[in-house]
Amino acid sequence: MLTSSQLRPGMAIRRQGQNYKVLAAEYHPGQGQMGGVTHARLQNLETRTLWEHSFRADLRFEEVALEKQLFEFLYAADGQCYFMNADTYDQVAVPDEAVGPQACLLEAGMPLAVEFLEGRPVSVLFPAVLELKILETAPPIHQQDSNFKFAKITGGVEVLVPQFIKTGDVIRLDVPNMKYMDRARSDTKVKAI
Repeated sequence: MLTSSQLRPGMAIRRQGQNYKVLAAEYHPGQGQMGGVTHARLQNLETRTLWEHSFRADLRFEEVALEKQLFEFLYAADGQCYFMNADTYDQVAVPDEAVGPQACLLEAGMPLAVEFLEGRPVSVLFPAVLELKILETAPPIHQQDSNFKFAKITGGVEVLVPQFIKTGDVIRLDVPNMKYMDRARSDTKVKAI
C-alpha cells in the first residue's frame, strides 16, 4: 500500500476495483492543521479514459505491478499494433488506443518497451526524444522573425518547425508532446526515418 503523496508518473494503482496508470502527480503539503493534497492525472487501463482528481495525502492505494518487456514493432493492421520479442519470437497485439497518438511514429524494427498488467499489454513506452527526417516542407527562409511552418515527418505527421528547416533535415522531436525541439547534430545517426 502507498499513500497519495507517494504517487509518481508511470506507477499503476488500483482504486475502487479499477486499475489506473499515473500520468502526472503533484503533491502540495498542507499548512497548520490542513493536510496535504496530491493532484493526480490518471488513465484507466481498461477504458483508456482520463481522470483528474485531488486526493488527501493520507489516502491509501494498492500498487499494481506493471511488467516491462522489450519488443520490436512489426506492423499495424485492423486497429492493432503487432510487436515481437526478439529473444523468444513471441508476438503480441496491442490495441491502437493503448499505443496512443504516437502510433503514427512506429517504424518496422523499432525497439520499444511494452507494459503488461496481469499478462495483458496495456501501454507502449516511447523514448522521450526521437530523431526524424523531414520528408516535406516549404523552402527555407532565413529571417530574424520567429515564424514557424508545417513540415511532414514519418507517418504523415505534421509538426511546426522554424523557417530555416528544409526537406531532408533531421530534427529532434519531443515525443510526448509531438513538438519540434531542435535540429539534430550532423554527427549523430538518424534513429528513425
